[in-house]
Amino acid sequence: MQKSYYKTIIISDLHLGLPQSKIKELIGFLQSVRCRLLILNGDIIDAWYLKKHRKVAWKRPYLKIQKTLAALKKDGTEIIYIPGNHDDFLKRLTPMVSHGIRFVADFTIESAGKRYFVTHGDIFDNVTRRFTWLSKFGASLYELALKANDAYNRRRLRKRLRPVNIAQRLKLKVKQIVSNYTNFEQQLVSFARENYFDGIICGHIHQPINCHIEHIHYLNSGDWVETKSALTEDENGNWRIIKLRE
Repeated sequence: MQKSYYKTIIISDLHLGLPQSKIKELIGFLQSVRCRLLILNGDIIDAWYLKKHRKVAWKRPYLKIQKTLAALKKDGTEIIYIPGNHDDFLKRLTPMVSHGIRFVADFTIESAGKRYFVTHGDIFDNVTRRFTWLSKFGASLYELALKANDAYNRRRLRKRLRPVNIAQRLKLKVKQIVSNYTNFEQQLVSFARENYFDGIICGHIHQPINCHIEHIHYLNSGDWVETKSALTEDENGNWRIIKLRE
């Protein structure tokens, strides 16, 4: 099979351990591509969920992903891991290198003569940073919404109706409220401008975005719970969002 080649691929918010994590789809995507640089931009492991559900069988999917990453590494791919808020236990260990993967707090990319700052984004979310308990409560409600959504869609499929993503719409609404309250995008853009970056790349809010805000290129890689999206850069510095089809 001919694999698609990209200079850079950025994925975030896999939430490994969460039952709704699209692990199989992600592995299929990674096996279909080649890249010079792969950035795992936070919340790859959902330690919040795993701490509450210690009997969750997540190690086998983790080993499958590890095997897929090892194959990319063998093919010459540099792999960077930036911890987020759901895998914040890794922040205490950065910087380090493990199994050929470099763990860092943030990263800078040179793209077509422009500088991009890469961060998961949680440090720019005042709710996550100041009210961790509220973020964890919201995560629990989101997990319940996902379960209810799954049950509802199973009934729809039995009736030969298309599935609907109520949980995603709910999360999007909540994230928009949080974003408005914390000025999430504005904080990221202001940081980029004040530190002479041309662009800023994040995840965290599960909403794939490719736009310009106040002359700053703002990119969000989305997630692998619902949107199944990734950011890609070609050799000419062109960035685009890829969404895996159902």
